[in-house]
Amino acid sequence: MKLVEPPSCSSLSTIVFIGRNRRGQWVAQEQHGLYGGLFVSRAQAIKYALFENGRHPETIVELPREIELDMARSPTPDISHRAA
Repeated sequence: MKLVEPPSCSSLSTIVFIGRNRRGQWVAQEQHGLYGGLFVSRAQAIKYALFENGRHPETIVELPREIELDMARSPTPDISHRAA
């Protein structure tokens, strides 16, 4: 039996951007930085995006410009540094 991680996405409105980075690798990244990855082909980037977003192709957006994978981005605002 093959174990598979459950999709990271729980909302149908989650957008996944795909495109190439400056090195020509394919990038898939959820709009808020919840998940993402680098891929050798467009097909693999789309397959990953579909798995993560619960099989909703309508929420995948292919960008005509370069996209860089940003895994340092915080998916939620950091409220610990807000002024009172």
